[in-house]
Amino acid sequence: MSEALHVVCPHCDAVNRIPATRLGAGPKCGQCHRSLFGQEPLELTATNFLRHLERNDIPLLVDFWAPWCGPCKMMAPQFRLAAADLEPTVRLAKVNTEAEPELGRRFAIRSIPTLALLRGGREVARQAGAMGAADIVRWTQSQV
Repeated sequence: MSEALHVVCPHCDAVNRIPATRLGAGPKCGQCHRSLFGQEPLELTATNFLRHLERNDIPLLVDFWAPWCGPCKMMAPQFRLAAADLEPTVRLAKVNTEAEPELGRRFAIRSIPTLALLRGGREVARQAGAMGAADIVRWTQSQV
């Protein structure tokens, strides 16, 4: 039997147990029955951030950004493209530091955009500055 991984639903925040071998088979949430992976970054808030950080067994790549930031706006579509390549082995998420300043402080975000790769509830790597999709994928895969 394959190892089961916990994956938090991006829609209802329910924790699902998925066999590792079935991650790429389009698993659905046991609670809301929607897809667990939409190949799209999810927006995290102070309300659901900890659940995704602590309960996901797959790495979480977070883009800390702000709506007034030009480089953040330029990187947003690239981050979306990277999600298509990285999911389901990595969950991609965005945190608006204007709307969620406490999360920005908690992770000592000093410049934006900043990517933080989190695993097992802690930060394992960080990269500041705008990047293209291929660079995001390459950097993330080199850290996982």
